[in-house]
Amino acid sequence: MSLLFAPLTLRSLTVRNRVWLAPMCQYSATDGVPDDWHLVHLGARATGGFGLLLTEAAAVSPEGRISPQDAGLWNDAQAEAWSRVVDFVHGQGSAIGTQLAHAGRKASTYRPWAEHSGTVPVDDGGWQTLAPSRVPFEGFEDPVAVDQDGIDRVISDFATAADRAARTGFDTVEIHAAHGYLLHQFLSPLSNRREDAYGGSFDGRVKLLREVTRAVRTAIPDGMPLLVRISGTEWTDGGWDLDQSVDLARRLREDGVDLVDVSSGGNVAADIPVGPGYQVPLAAGVREAGLPTGAVGLITEPAQAEQVLATGQADAVLLARAALREPGWPQRAARELRVPLEEAPWPPQYVRGAR
Repeated sequence: MSLLFAPLTLRSLTVRNRVWLAPMCQYSATDGVPDDWHLVHLGARATGGFGLLLTEAAAVSPEGRISPQDAGLWNDAQAEAWSRVVDFVHGQGSAIGTQLAHAGRKASTYRPWAEHSGTVPVDDGGWQTLAPSRVPFEGFEDPVAVDQDGIDRVISDFATAADRAARTGFDTVEIHAAHGYLLHQFLSPLSNRREDAYGGSFDGRVKLLREVTRAVRTAIPDGMPLLVRISGTEWTDGGWDLDQSVDLARRLREDGVDLVDVSSGGNVAADIPVGPGYQVPLAAGVREAGLPTGAVGLITEPAQAEQVLATGQADAVLLARAALREPGWPQRAARELRVPLEEAPWPPQYVRGAR
């Protein structure tokens, strides 16, 4: 049997295969509310056979959005819009989770294809950003160092959004602690210059993520798996690295996390050795902490994905850009790996394409 098409069980959720859709921002929501674009975008990947689909980053508060066009999950109108997507995905036999996020100092930015770049001014729909310390991301405006009341609000916002996600019907939630967004900013000594309990030592820098994780774990049902996405390394001397990621994963296991989705970078400018599967060794390293991992990063071919699992480097693979190019990638993989038709993720309307 192909490992890529073997089911994976996390708590009470069994995902039909191990080809998962990575979160990818669409920058196409209005007031945080997803629309037909999100239904078609995610629906196409569900009919294409992905076992678990993770939505784009859903902001836990208005100021947590990367751009004014980001999706959110801080109110019931957003939850109601997401429920339509959730129902369609479930109807195709796929599971769906939402990625809960706060962008921190990388918030209030123009979406990628806008005429301008960088921070959106307040008078143009932007807002004051916050961060662990008053250290801006390169090319962005200065953030405000968040105080204890602000930290408490962040924790509460994540927990409230997680509860809303569970009530909306999502099968899992993923806490976004990667790519230089707020929780990652606290983890890294390059962006966290605090001298209180949330900075300094390793234990101080991981404190906020652990508190968010425990609050989210409490807010969702016991049988609902909890995922966390981290950047396994910042590819920069003196920054967050794989050894710290492994130590963090051990603590996250204690806090009720079921799988770590391992990406990299995003917090500071770095020379990243991009190439096929370049982040897979990070997932393999974090897996040594005793938690299942998801591998991501230029995984483009079925045999390559199968090898990641066969060699024990990860428990699932997540596709991003390959999935944008090819919504039916899992179906092509099933054909190339000679998975029997009855075990392959073909909806009846598409079965003719399998022959």
